[in-house]
Amino acid sequence: MKLKKFIPGLVSAIQDAGFDQTPKEIQDLAIPAIRSGADVIVHAPEGTGKSTALVISLIQQLKQAMEEAPRAIVVVPTKEKAFELEEQFKTLARNTDLRTFVVFDKGILQYQKDMIYEGLDILIGTPARIDELLSATGIPMVKVKILAFDDAEQVLVPKYQHIVYRLAYALPKVQKVLLANEWSERFEELEERALTNPLVLELPETDEQQD
Repeated sequence: MKLKKFIPGLVSAIQDAGFDQTPKEIQDLAIPAIRSGADVIVHAPEGTGKSTALVISLIQQLKQAMEEAPRAIVVVPTKEKAFELEEQFKTLARNTDLRTFVVFDKGILQYQKDMIYEGLDILIGTPARIDELLSATGIPMVKVKILAFDDAEQVLVPKYQHIVYRLAYALPKVQKVLLANEWSERFEELEERALTNPLVLELPETDEQQD
């Protein structure tokens, strides 16, 4: 990662976290691709740094708090993953004023809706709850620039597939990013129906990663 290309607050947070010492291969591949604004599919084994690449890219692209409507939506399969991702944002965006909020199944819907309308930049949530909020007009979509799916192979399953397409079709001109530990044939269908010439980045599993 070439730190001189990042905003100063992100550079200092990356340095404090030690990422400039041992950047992972997938981060060197994925960060420039995501920052380019293209649709991207990143397929690499768990633990290779995909989520961190997404977090760094979003912070760099959004830079600072702006207006009230979310500018990025990140869909994850579980509540636990949502809060884990938010912690990464808190660590690497701590020198910025970017605002995150997590929505999840079984949380109080009206409270989550109210918090969204108070203003945020990055919304992180589970598929079913995001779908519920969309149905309740609880997510203003007018400012969204990036739609991302982390652990996408667990999100793009029959149970949630209609939600993925609902989001993708509602945001036809928005950059879409998929991060996956395992390849799914459903990615190819999504690519045909809702992505625009996506960059596909793959990192094969090594014997060390298998162990």
